[in-house]
Amino acid sequence: MTEHAAPASTWSRVGGLLLAALIGLVYGAVATIGHRQSLELGGVVVPWGLVAGLLGVAALLLGIRLVAGGRWAAAAAGVGIIAIVALLSLPGPGGSVLIASGLVGTVWSVGPALIAVLIIAWPSLPQRRRPQLAAVPASSGDAATAL
Repeated sequence: MTEHAAPASTWSRVGGLLLAALIGLVYGAVATIGHRQSLELGGVVVPWGLVAGLLGVAALLLGIRLVAGGRWAAAAAGVGIIAIVALLSLPGPGGSVLIASGLVGTVWSVGPALIAVLIIAWPSLPQRRRPQLAAVPASSGDAATAL
């Protein structure tokens, strides 16, 4: 394998961005449907759907940023998530909403956008350089032959 990959063509970059946006749309729709799930433990309501949805947003965007090697694909996925959350927060034809007003709905409406900004704006770590080993000339008095 070579150390340097061939540069991606413009069309492959555009295709990658569109795929990332589509993945963001699908995940945002699924997580929006499930964000209202909760569990009551000892009189305390635990919104596990909201927690799982926000953790999933963070994992998806971080994974796309790390795998794609940059911010643009993560930004495209973030735009997909934010767009579908905004669309699904509007009332439907019958007046029903998927994101109800209240604390859980507000956190779900704002949380993915804040997570996306944090992951996309996080600075890239500098590349670590591997130390170059100096070539050692072979000598006739090798330790292996001395035994």
